[in-house]
Amino acid sequence: MIEHIMSVEDRDKRNKLAKATINVMGQLNPHLRDVNDFKHKLWDHLFIMSDFQLDVDSPYPVPSRETLTRKPEPLRYSSNNVTFKHYGRHIERMIEKACELEEGHMKDTLVELIANHMKKSYLTWNRDSVTDEEIAKHLSILSGEKLKLQKDAVLHDTNDILSKNKKKKHQGKPTTTRNQNYKNRKSQ
Repeated sequence: MIEHIMSVEDRDKRNKLAKATINVMGQLNPHLRDVNDFKHKLWDHLFIMSDFQLDVDSPYPVPSRETLTRKPEPLRYSSNNVTFKHYGRHIERMIEKACELEEGHMKDTLVELIANHMKKSYLTWNRDSVTDEEIAKHLSILSGEKLKLQKDAVLHDTNDILSKNKKKKHQGKPTTTRNQNYKNRKSQ
């Protein structure tokens, strides 16, 4: 169809044929109607299919070959320098907020919750056992020596955290294998 439009001498007739072709393209792709700039995309496709040689009056700017082949600029990623990557930036932000709180029971409770979360994160990524003293040391480093874990603070036991993670991985999996099921049916 596009080759036929390009072969037509009369500009008015080419414009009418191009609009008719756009309507046909829209009917063939009804799912595109929900997309923003639906008609604009169809006109761009029309010019691309004609190898940018179609000379018609478009209601939208005519794309050029250079704009389509140009590589996008690389994305700029934020350079959040996280001290301990296994804790992540969210833990650091929580520690910053905890540093701003006034001394008291609420701050101590928040520090204990943060330390428990740090221990879970550490075990999730490292799988090595970690002591409460090491978590307290990391908390102190991340807070710039502003936060200290209370001596009576109770952190979750490492074995409990690791066993919960194992249980989560095995949830939903059948306890018997196909071979066991086959043997059970065969013996009946």
